[in-house]
Amino acid sequence: MEQWFQILLTIFSSVLASSGLWAYITKRLEKKDVKTEMLIGLGHDRIMYLGMVYIERGYITSDEYENLYEYLYKPYEKMGGNGSAKRVMNEVNKLPIHKSTYEMEELNHEHE
Repeated sequence: MEQWFQILLTIFSSVLASSGLWAYITKRLEKKDVKTEMLIGLGHDRIMYLGMVYIERGYITSDEYENLYEYLYKPYEKMGGNGSAKRVMNEVNKLPIHKSTYEMEELNHEHE
């Protein structure tokens, strides 16, 4: 029994110490980093684009704000994004918030 334990320990130690295992782990971590960078980049692009559309228009609806802030900006910020997207978000926060078209239609139907 002790002999099998020593053999297994030797095999396990060899695999753990092998450069192939560490190369594999390093490659997996790099892939994850690239995916994170891509997600941050896509989030940044979408925040910039939508934010500029709303700023140029001069207002944002409540649904648009929720989509931009809750589902794009907050995760973007948690992943480490900042900079120009933060500046655009600060400008968006200054915009007047209008009721969404959906909310206005709902109110119109209630009054009929």
